[in-house]
Amino acid sequence: MNTEGGGRIRRGAGALFGRRARLRWVHLVLGGALLMPYWLLSQVILGGLNAEQSHLRQLLLQFVSLGVSLPMAAVTALLPTVRTLEGAAAKALCAPERPEEIATGPARSWAARRRAAAWYVLHLFLGGVVSGMTLAGAPFSVVLIFDFDGAMDLTRFWENRFPGWMFTGPALGLVVLTLIVCANAGCGALLARWAPVLLGPTPEERLAAAEHRAAVLAQRNRLARELHDSVGHALSAVSIQASAAARVLRSDPDFAAEALAAIEETARAAVAELDTVLGLLREENAGTEGPAGPTLAGLDDLLRQLAHTGVRVDADLAPGLGRLPAAVSREAYRIVQEGLTNVLRHAGPAPAGLRVALADGRLEIELTNPLGPARPSRPGGGRGLRGIGERAAALRGGSEAGPTEDGTTWRLAVWLPLGGARVSGARVNGTRVGGTRVGGTGVVGTR
Repeated sequence: MNTEGGGRIRRGAGALFGRRARLRWVHLVLGGALLMPYWLLSQVILGGLNAEQSHLRQLLLQFVSLGVSLPMAAVTALLPTVRTLEGAAAKALCAPERPEEIATGPARSWAARRRAAAWYVLHLFLGGVVSGMTLAGAPFSVVLIFDFDGAMDLTRFWENRFPGWMFTGPALGLVVLTLIVCANAGCGALLARWAPVLLGPTPEERLAAAEHRAAVLAQRNRLARELHDSVGHALSAVSIQASAAARVLRSDPDFAAEALAAIEETARAAVAELDTVLGLLREENAGTEGPAGPTLAGLDDLLRQLAHTGVRVDADLAPGLGRLPAAVSREAYRIVQEGLTNVLRHAGPAPAGLRVALADGRLEIELTNPLGPARPSRPGGGRGLRGIGERAAALRGGSEAGPTEDGTTWRLAVWLPLGGARVSGARVNGTRVGGTRVGGTGVVGTR
């Protein structure tokens, strides 16, 4: 119990005299300094109306001037830059509990300006109170504590009017200092509590920030898909071609030379596609609808590259694929590329069937391959099918993948509407994910 009591005392002392209390005191004094021009102007205006005043009326004038100066401060705080300055000062000196919620940009809406004006008035008012107590009370308490002549006269003054007055000069000085410290702690804590409320972003600003973050994440996901599908395909093909060339380098040098030539061609194409994606990452092609890249017109080159890896593809391609919209053609090429890469990674040099057809105003892609022996899954697998689903959903299409009912064949089916018609989505292993459905957990279920 004594330990807990000692901890509370230390925390209380830290709140009154710690670094945070000192920073808040500086922040409050800054508010008092900002109040002075408004207060002096109101003093001039009100003093000019009645120059001859008694001491009591002059004292009342101080409080009336304070009341007049605060509305003047509120009007000037409607400037957009006030929130920028006050937000930076509050973050550095006010020590709020949630400093990340304080906006440091200019107030661009009237709602934000009104909230910044309310904070400005609160800061100046509390700062004026603490500054006045500090400037007047601190010297007064010093005089009392050290028993100067003025302190003795003041003590006798109170003792004559209040017989039995219990406070001596030093005790009264300590009381005044305690009041100043407590006022600083209370006003500082109040400002720290209201800083995120009055200086934080408005609901409209939070919505705009969320939309911006969503756009950035969408762009990052799109670039990640491009890198995964283009560079990932190239690396998988190069790896298998290099392995095949190494095995037959002495027994079949002609085949090895052909494989090395295919590696060179694949690497050159991958470098070109990587340069395109990096150009988008550096915003060199700002204003374009999507990343430039190969289309379905380049399927022949893709199938020829795969032939060097041992994957035999029986392709059934509909006529007129070169006249498809560019966005649909690019996404369809990437889908076919990723599907064939999955065959290469997970089924090995197995025969595959590819059908690309146009029917009912949509592009249909179907890729099949036999399920072979189980292959070890790569760490972090599963991005390929997820990327296919995201590409299809972006075009308001859908996809499904998984073993067929007899369990002997893996089937990937994708449909992309050509006219923007909405196609209902499905589920990934029983869970809805956009417009994609991936069923089953077959041998290549981690594609």
